[in-house]
Amino acid sequence: MTQTRYDLLCIGEPLGEFNATRAESGAFQFGHGGDTSNCAIAAARQGAKTAYLGALGDDMAGRSIRDLWRREGVDDAHVTTHPSAPTGLYFVDHGPSGHVFSYLRAGSAASLMGPRDVPRDLVASARIVQASGISQAISASACDAVFEAFAIAREAGVTTAYDTNLRLKLWPLTRAKAIINAACGMADIVLPGYDDATQLTGLSDADAIADFYLRLGAKIVALTLGHEGSLVATPERRERLVPIKVDAIDATGAGDCYDGAFLAEYIRTGDAFAAGAYANVAAALSTQGFSAVAPLPRRADVEARMALEAKKAN
Repeated sequence: MTQTRYDLLCIGEPLGEFNATRAESGAFQFGHGGDTSNCAIAAARQGAKTAYLGALGDDMAGRSIRDLWRREGVDDAHVTTHPSAPTGLYFVDHGPSGHVFSYLRAGSAASLMGPRDVPRDLVASARIVQASGISQAISASACDAVFEAFAIAREAGVTTAYDTNLRLKLWPLTRAKAIINAACGMADIVLPGYDDATQLTGLSDADAIADFYLRLGAKIVALTLGHEGSLVATPERRERLVPIKVDAIDATGAGDCYDGAFLAEYIRTGDAFAAGAYANVAAALSTQGFSAVAPLPRRADVEARMALEAKKAN
């Protein structure tokens, strides 16, 4: 049996981020993003031992992402550097209806990853392997790489987790539904966002959405509901978890923060409902600053806020 080396292995595409600031029109702040990379960093900040599987370009953005991972304690030993394909980029603008994303990622290094690039021993050495709809939407080969990783994980008895993270700029809804539902059918933990789930399932009721993913085979569904918190469901139990109040200024990466905090706390406690309550607080705190990564809270921040909320409740 392969010895466990990592609590969490995340698979997908890391990105360089240009986030518009409100202070000056046309000004952008450089940062880092990519949903599964954000998840890995969020989990690492909660104390989980994390690693990443993907690819970067031999460019400034790629080097900056590696530097970030090393500072945050995310193992990048299995992230390849492509000699000619670039690191993907994205831009974030802010308007009355929230944040708007634009992408520059066609032909990126991560999109060239395929099943042969998935190390069996690496996957088998993790406690949880996590991927997302975006991990699969960037190319057909990357899509198959996620399926390969999940097949290896299931064979090795490793827990699988999947965030539906629907991006219709990357693929049509019909294909997204087929692929994402197939991946959710291989996932032990499904982490959908409400807006995505309504499009993917055709349902609007949160409990019905949770039932949909449980019927696909999930053992745990953690459905994020934006300002209404989240719904955590298992075949035996479900609970609505209320959010905390914060002065939110940028929700970029909040769902990824929820994922990383949820998985880290689930690894620590084995309790999906405690993990959901913890992730609710972490995700709310992450909206208090600009960019996907910089505002991600650390465990001490989350625990302090939870203690404050408990004191208020009493």
